[in-house]
Amino acid sequence: MSDRKIIYLLNPISGTSRKEGIRKLIERETTAQGIPYIIEATNAAGAYDHLKDMILQENYTDVVIIGGDGTVNQVTNALRELPVRFGIIPVGSGNGLARAANIPMKPQQSLALIFSGTARKTDAFLVNDQYSCMLSGIGFDAQVAHDFATKASRGLLTYTQQSIVNFFKAHPYQFEIVLDNFSFFCEAFFISIANSNQFGNNFTIAPRASLNDGLLDIVIVQKMNKAKLPFAILQQIRGNNKLQQLVEDMTEKNILYFQTPSITIRNMKHAPLHIDGEPRESMEEFNIQILKDCFDLIQA
Repeated sequence: MSDRKIIYLLNPISGTSRKEGIRKLIERETTAQGIPYIIEATNAAGAYDHLKDMILQENYTDVVIIGGDGTVNQVTNALRELPVRFGIIPVGSGNGLARAANIPMKPQQSLALIFSGTARKTDAFLVNDQYSCMLSGIGFDAQVAHDFATKASRGLLTYTQQSIVNFFKAHPYQFEIVLDNFSFFCEAFFISIANSNQFGNNFTIAPRASLNDGLLDIVIVQKMNKAKLPFAILQQIRGNNKLQQLVEDMTEKNILYFQTPSITIRNMKHAPLHIDGEPRESMEEFNIQILKDCFDLIQA
């Protein structure tokens, strides 16, 4: 008998067409491994107090999330203080954290990784008092997230369509960026605060980001001629922009890219906000700080 016990949390909405096949795969393969397990439904409100008692009283060792980034956010936030390992079987629309952790996209392969992979300490961060385990953003990308959330179909095609629509309406917002010993004003189309390297679907906005380096990767896409915007972002995605020390002439750079354990962003024009791809209410000021070694994630 294995010394592991697994709680599988199956999102009844994400990947609905594949849900029953994944359930049967879990039942077959976990039984073959001789590992005790249960399958529970995820909770749309992120309420998992009943699982806390179960984990502690019945000695569950692993919580495996079958869902997308929003579900991963809720579950890891609710249970991150407990002595469990987290696994992901990604069935969301972007799967940004799973991709950053080199977790396979196919359920059979990601389940095999649950059995054979290594759990590594993984950082997260707080945006004011709101938890983020992957990537949050203010401005253009957040507006895409707000519009995307209203669509019946949530996939790469829908996300791309919303990005194109919002590109033509996009305008820069005014921000004040405050670091430990330095502050500056800027106008920017959007600001990404990243622990993982991407939005999802291998859209790597922060190519140098690490899941466990104790640093946030900050990407500020500054005001520029909109015709230049796609090319500037493409340069960033390809990793052509080096990390900066913010001592260079920032006014000449289309994109600022730097790392810090904490940052304050004053949101002077109330740009919209998303956290791990989910739309959230905007605020006048965001105090953002890393949560070092926040939870254990099974990775490749």
